[in-house]
Amino acid sequence: MEIRPILSALMRNKTGPILVALQVALSLAILANALHIVNERRETAARPSGLSDEAATFYFTVRNLNKDGPEQQLATMKREAEVLRAVPGVLSVANVSQMPMSRDGSTSSVAIDRRQERESALAGMYISGDSLVKTFGLKVVDGRDFLPQDFVEINENENRELPKTIMITKPLADKLWPGQSAVGKTMYFGTGDEAQGVQVVGVVERLQTAHTEVGERGGFSVHVPARLYGNPGALYAIRTEPGQRDRVIKEAEAALRKSSATPMILQTKTTEEDRKDRYRADVALSWMLITVSVLLLLITCSGIVGMASLWVTQRRKQIGVRRALGARKIDILRYFIMENFMITSAGVFGGVMLGLGLNHLLVTKLEMARLPAHYLVGGAIVFWALGILAAYGPAWRAASISPATATRSA
Repeated sequence: MEIRPILSALMRNKTGPILVALQVALSLAILANALHIVNERRETAARPSGLSDEAATFYFTVRNLNKDGPEQQLATMKREAEVLRAVPGVLSVANVSQMPMSRDGSTSSVAIDRRQERESALAGMYISGDSLVKTFGLKVVDGRDFLPQDFVEINENENRELPKTIMITKPLADKLWPGQSAVGKTMYFGTGDEAQGVQVVGVVERLQTAHTEVGERGGFSVHVPARLYGNPGALYAIRTEPGQRDRVIKEAEAALRKSSATPMILQTKTTEEDRKDRYRADVALSWMLITVSVLLLLITCSGIVGMASLWVTQRRKQIGVRRALGARKIDILRYFIMENFMITSAGVFGGVMLGLGLNHLLVTKLEMARLPAHYLVGGAIVFWALGILAAYGPAWRAASISPATATRSA
């Protein structure tokens, strides 16, 4: 098929083809980036927290309404932990400072040299006097879990140094010492002369922070072997036997209240609820972008169909003359499909350029990941196919017009 006659016909009426090409370009650029964002958000919302069984994990936030001193509060915390461990179905209990995805926790700057001007990373601080490897079901990939002598008790009302040993997550270990084992290395909390050095004795595969930052930062966590006391209240993480969580929650709450001589404020939350609350906005954004993408495809398809139908109506006499001169139905069909393919191709080329530009803006302003090439390639194939399918109906109707009918209606 000759391309030059098609180009000549398009150049005589440029407005319609330009509008369709622009529509395809804008749709491709927006669709590719929107689906990239959707995929990123869904992967973020589905990433593992590090807990071996989220469905069997929950936690209590307890505040005792009494005026006990620090030592009495420490004794109360130990007693409450033992009460919880005695509940049937409980596998492990840990008094911990924060929970993954809870959006309520603390971070600390960490470095590999106290002489650094800037910290190496910000890490979530899991401070617990119990083994989180056991309670959370964390997977140790290097080194060991804490030994009993590693744990210390710290009064929060006094200025005391932290323990000398810590465990960190693999993402943080790879950030601080890429390509090396972190076990035995010294890490510093903060920088400067007052920065405290601690030794890494173990590395766990993963443990999300309380705030679950986007990207690898969401996995920068530190486990400090210390039991904090001195402030009223405590947080207890509990892992139950599979399928026993709901029953254990009721029985554990009743056991805690019965064990206390004074009233207490007790709040319960499951890890599944934390995940749902933390990623609610991400899931909502994903569905909104999916809806926008579907609408864009429908609008673009409607535009191509409408324009193709208009061109067929305007060129009925031309079609009739060509049929009278011996053009077959397949020739008319190929002509209109090739015409739409050329217009769509111009739009696809512009959409690829525009999509790359839009992604560069998102990368620089919002720290998003770069757009993988397969999104643009897949989008180009979709719009080429869409252009052909949308033009097929009008093109087939044009090819089915008899020469006599076409010339009489001119």
